[in-house]
Amino acid sequence: MINIVKTRHKQGYRTSKFPKVEPVLPERFLGRPQIDHSKCVQGCEKCVQSCPTQALSLVEQDSVLAKMNTLSIDLGKCIFCGECMEVCPNGCMQFDRDYKLAVNKRDALILSDDEYPIAQALEEQTRRLFGRSLKLRQVSAGGCNACEADTNVLNTLVFDLSRFGIQFVASPRHADGLLITGPVTKNMELALLKTYEAVPAPKIVIAVGACAISGGVYQNLEQTNSGIGDLLHVDLFVPGCPPHPYTILDGLLRILGKTNN
Repeated sequence: MINIVKTRHKQGYRTSKFPKVEPVLPERFLGRPQIDHSKCVQGCEKCVQSCPTQALSLVEQDSVLAKMNTLSIDLGKCIFCGECMEVCPNGCMQFDRDYKLAVNKRDALILSDDEYPIAQALEEQTRRLFGRSLKLRQVSAGGCNACEADTNVLNTLVFDLSRFGIQFVASPRHADGLLITGPVTKNMELALLKTYEAVPAPKIVIAVGACAISGGVYQNLEQTNSGIGDLLHVDLFVPGCPPHPYTILDGLLRILGKTNN
């Protein structure tokens, strides 16, 4: 026991100072995609064809001289594989280092320019209820366990989710809302809806990961619902495959009005 105490003392303070201090992200981390339309060649669809989840598309727009196709990306479908960046011959698709990706509305995840409406705080009355104590029931609706793992790690001493008054609970009857991962398989659809109904009102719903938002790599399969879709009203969308723990934590703090950066 004494050796354990000595080792822990030697390790020092291990909890991240986020959100006061920006996190250190790994070199391979891919943040929000940036599209340079000036480099995009009309008729080249290499990036669109390379996307495994059909997150990229060409949208016809009117220009001064003629109609032209503009590249658009749906972060709700994107799995951040970087394949589009690799195949683009002109470098029009790049990913920055921004981990702040959570949004309030599904449409906000569809990008064609540099504007990105990052998640805003919930209405004042809701924040009064949940701002100091938010209890969430996590539902894995057929996930591969990647999003579940990056959600679970928020409970470790590095992130220490509970210091913000946010905790995961075992029963939906003790929860203020649901945090959902996975594409919502047909076998989990009824269980998800029953879990939602068991949460006392008012309640919130958070969709974490491409699968929960759109079905991800499992979209349009007869065994899945392709994400939450029209099943439930969602208050926060956290894109990624899986989202980085800091992306999830940032989204949670934003809807509670606990971060200003």
